[in-house]
Amino acid sequence: MSKLQILTKGLLKENPTFVLVLGMCPTLATTTSAMNGLEMGLATMFVLILSNIVISLIAPVVPDKVHIPVYIVVIASFVTLLQLLMQAYVPDVYETLGLFIPLIVVNCIVLGRAEAFASKNSVVDSALDGIGIGIGFTLSLTVIGIVREILGSGSLFGWKFIAGDGILAFVMAPGAFIVLGYLMVLFNKLAGKQ
Repeated sequence: MSKLQILTKGLLKENPTFVLVLGMCPTLATTTSAMNGLEMGLATMFVLILSNIVISLIAPVVPDKVHIPVYIVVIASFVTLLQLLMQAYVPDVYETLGLFIPLIVVNCIVLGRAEAFASKNSVVDSALDGIGIGIGFTLSLTVIGIVREILGSGSLFGWKFIAGDGILAFVMAPGAFIVLGYLMVLFNKLAGKQ
């Protein structure tokens, strides 16, 4: 597989949200706005890239019996670093995303990529995989957030362009499922999978 294929597979072929259907908790909970989706995607991408790099470096020396706990410790270390950086430099974003930042530790996208890809490939390929999957996840969350924000509040990235209130259901849990379902159908239709 070429470097370009590794980098781009997370956008379409192995998109974590629309194809692999992974990371549904942050997908449904944090995408009430486009900005929240973008911020959560970038936070996950940060952890994904760095953990993929470290796991690809240490995988050859980690015994098979303890590789999952070791990977979780690596991921948790980067999540803790992310939390500290966010609290120091972007406290508003940290407040908005709250509980979902620590949950990146158990996000099946991050652990799945560590187990399925980073532990079996080179550092460069693992970094490219982290970037590609991270961009795919970030774009997915942002698109879901855009649709929910427009329909739910008549705004985009906080800029109100439709007078009045939107459809309340779209900023609540039912709206998240509805938007995700329709976007999955559209994504798979455009990708030629249906």
